[in-house]
Amino acid sequence: MRNIAKRAMPRSLAEHRLRPGATYANYGQSEELRRALVAEQRGICCYCMSRVSAQWRAMKVEHWRSQDRFPALQLEYGNLLGACLGNEGHLPEEQHCDTRKGNRDLSRNPARPADRVEESIHYSGAGEIHSEDEVFDREINEVLNLNVFHLTQNRRKALESFLEANTRRGTYTKAELERWLRTWSGADSEGTLLPFAPVVVYWLRKRLARAG
Repeated sequence: MRNIAKRAMPRSLAEHRLRPGATYANYGQSEELRRALVAEQRGICCYCMSRVSAQWRAMKVEHWRSQDRFPALQLEYGNLLGACLGNEGHLPEEQHCDTRKGNRDLSRNPARPADRVEESIHYSGAGEIHSEDEVFDREINEVLNLNVFHLTQNRRKALESFLEANTRRGTYTKAELERWLRTWSGADSEGTLLPFAPVVVYWLRKRLARAG
């Protein structure tokens, strides 16, 4: 999971909000919205960090506060995120992200700067995601199911692939770590990130902290 910097609201959404009786259900320009969400999230799911694309049925528009329980927020752009399909159609214990979450609440929003989501989590060597915040940690596991087996494996493999590609004798230099961090965090470009890139970012920041 990573912090999401929200950009300008899509024009079609801004115009739709001004129409009498506007709801998310009668918003007819969801493709523009999906493109905007994918772009600001750098091509990865707001929760699990797997790849998402703006194509129809390749992602979900997640209402961080659900439409059913918070109808006043259904067209609030800060409440909208791009999520993967989350194993939709599979057994409940295999589902994750928005598909698993449904109408339940989360205490932290990756698109709300004050929540500092990225700083509140850590990853284990086995690919598990956890938070020092007990409430959020419980939500990660019970509401979002982000430690379902295939996600932990994908996170572990992402880090292993990075380490295998950069294995050599000796220690990494601070300059190398900083260069890799800029690349994997997306600081050097506006393009898409690799799936599960924040796991590598977390590892690089830990190594940099030890490097002084």
